[in-house]
Amino acid sequence: MAAQTAAPGGVRDVEIAVEQAHLDRVYRRLEEKIHEAEFLMDDAAKRGQVGTPGALAERDAQVFRAGLHLNRLNAEFEDFLFGRIDLLQGKDGKRGADGAFTSLEPADDAVVNDAAKIAEVLHIGRIGVLDADYAPLVIDWRAPAAAPFYRSTPVAPGRVVRRRVIRSKGRRVLGVEDDLLRPELETGLPVVGDGALMAALGQARSHTMRDIVASIQAEQDMVIRAPAASVTEVTGGPGTGKTAVALHRAAYLLYQDRRRYAGGILVVSPTPLLVAYTEGVLPSLGEEGQVAIRAVGSLVDGAEADTYDEPAVARIKGSLRMLKVLRNAARGALEAPQAVKPQQQAALFEDDEDENEAEQRVSRTTLRVVAFGRRLELGEQELSSIRHNVLGGTAPVNLLRPRARKLLLDALWRKAGRRFDDQELAAEERQGFDEDISTEPEFLDFLQAYWPILTPRGVLAALADEKRLGRWARRVLTPPEVRRVARSLRRDGVTVHDVALLDELETLLGPPPRPKKRDADPLDMLTGLDEVTTSADRMGGGRRNRADRLDEERTEYAHVIVDEAQDLTPMQWRMVGRRGRTATWTIVGDPAQSSWTDPDEAAQAREEALGSRPRRRFTLTVNYRNPSEIADLAAKVLQLAMPGMESPRAVRSTGLVPRFAVAGADLGAAVRAEAELLLADVDGTVGVVVAMGRRGQARKWLAGLGERVVALGSLEAKGLEYDATIVVSPAEIADESPAGLRVLYVALTRATQRLTVLSGERDSPDESGVPDLLRD
Repeated sequence: MAAQTAAPGGVRDVEIAVEQAHLDRVYRRLEEKIHEAEFLMDDAAKRGQVGTPGALAERDAQVFRAGLHLNRLNAEFEDFLFGRIDLLQGKDGKRGADGAFTSLEPADDAVVNDAAKIAEVLHIGRIGVLDADYAPLVIDWRAPAAAPFYRSTPVAPGRVVRRRVIRSKGRRVLGVEDDLLRPELETGLPVVGDGALMAALGQARSHTMRDIVASIQAEQDMVIRAPAASVTEVTGGPGTGKTAVALHRAAYLLYQDRRRYAGGILVVSPTPLLVAYTEGVLPSLGEEGQVAIRAVGSLVDGAEADTYDEPAVARIKGSLRMLKVLRNAARGALEAPQAVKPQQQAALFEDDEDENEAEQRVSRTTLRVVAFGRRLELGEQELSSIRHNVLGGTAPVNLLRPRARKLLLDALWRKAGRRFDDQELAAEERQGFDEDISTEPEFLDFLQAYWPILTPRGVLAALADEKRLGRWARRVLTPPEVRRVARSLRRDGVTVHDVALLDELETLLGPPPRPKKRDADPLDMLTGLDEVTTSADRMGGGRRNRADRLDEERTEYAHVIVDEAQDLTPMQWRMVGRRGRTATWTIVGDPAQSSWTDPDEAAQAREEALGSRPRRRFTLTVNYRNPSEIADLAAKVLQLAMPGMESPRAVRSTGLVPRFAVAGADLGAAVRAEAELLLADVDGTVGVVVAMGRRGQARKWLAGLGERVVALGSLEAKGLEYDATIVVSPAEIADESPAGLRVLYVALTRATQRLTVLSGERDSPDESGVPDLLRD
């Protein structure tokens, strides 16, 4: 026999004690490293007292490095050390930078007569730790040496004899779970437990995502460690771990090539709920600060949208047809502002107050100035011709203002009728003319009114005027579509789909002219120094941290990860594409879960965003979230939504079949009663999924039941998971939009333990309470 399974008690306790001793040694070493980092911080503070620019810069760099190191070392994770692999002798005997042997395959003489010795033991954790002699105490989970912990299987074990998952909390080891990958070998290794993966899958959920670093499976690890060049495309059904894989990939890329990804990694999530659910994962993996997780409705600075348009309006705003409408609007907004209603005009210009004052005093149809003792005038037809000339190109509208100014001066100069035989004299006279006229209040006021600096929000607000929108959308949108869009833009705030329109307008309009820089301070000129700030200064909180400023200013990233990519509209793909013009990409999604109604148009916009970069494709095939009882029910809806599409294979069965119930006359009371039943049955969270139009009602129905239960609209459920889920009125969810069946498929696949389907009036349940959509 190669090994014996440990009986409860004796051997298990011995093995826990072995791992506890190692963990104690690791924490002693971490304490030594913390003291070293604190010493560096103190030393850096003393360097700053020298006062020279060189000393300040050196202090800044040292404090920054030491501070990052100290923050990582001080982090207490629930399972800092979570894995161990016992390995055979490798083929080449070479060691990597982390001190571990690099060979993946065993030496030819590693096994003799079905007996083998363990040549190397590696412990896997969240960050790497070396002892004083630079031997590995813990291997960083992202290091090449840690890959066999995730990828080895009984079919292809490589050098791995035993894989152990260690469960700990703080500094205490709670338990171990072993997988024996080479059971035919005599090694003397004890084996404890019945498999780490199943233990992990059965844990209760909270309202935040746990990392899967201790239970990553081989097909997931292949994606996480895939080379970053070009575009990595990942497809997978519900429960395959797509979101977790995307976040772990961000941490892995930073570990592999931190210099390359210093430009930042952007993770685009479909909803703020999913951002809140996932944002704690990266710090727990030893990474934070270089990764921005943003909802689609938060990608534009100053816009935080979490409300949704009704499906018919969302389809219009998300379509590429809006591109032509916005192009017309960006130029058409320079028409007479009298066509814009007062509440829309307020936000149209960069400087609202000044523009409104100028508008009261200045006619935009006539320009009058006095020069050379004469009154010079440009009429409406001439001004219209100049405007048409300036707008003839494709440059952003706000950047064309200097050209408009020049053509106005040219036209006035021709009106002046000055003739000179001497070209130098003519040039001098013209220069003086331009300087005099362009500084006159009358000309400046007219230019402000004639060519105002437009804002994206102002132009979007102008689209709320149905007549204007009808002009700009002629032969693009139908009259009913114009009415729907204009009506949607009259309400307060912006929606998730409006944010992509704002981003498009920002590109079409261009930035406003920058204010002139202040004159240099004489003291600065004498010393050659600008204001010097350091990490130590900034850490004090008196000044805004430079990293915060850079995060606000950053609009392009080194790597872009798109989660739930199947839901991006064509206009949203254009918005995301601008943030990754020179980036490498990871695209994660599932066509079967798409809530967008025109996948071909979205695919076109996606290809434009990704360009000609080569593609590398992966498919995740195993459902780790849902037990087979829930997965089988959801598969019925998948076949209705996308006939012939295969659902991922569930790895476990609980014996708990989904419950069907009928709401009766009081839907709210029925939802609350079912939620109370599930709260008593599970230790973790309960999600109640309703049609988007019922979100407000559902929150009231569940008021007072505590934090473990949450109400969410069908589009908000994407990417989330709960111990138990109630899906309220499947027919209402399916009828919300042309993609409703796919949205219902998503709703049915959120639960890890129990699922309740509650039928309403439109579900036509049978005598067992099963709605017509879910019957065989």
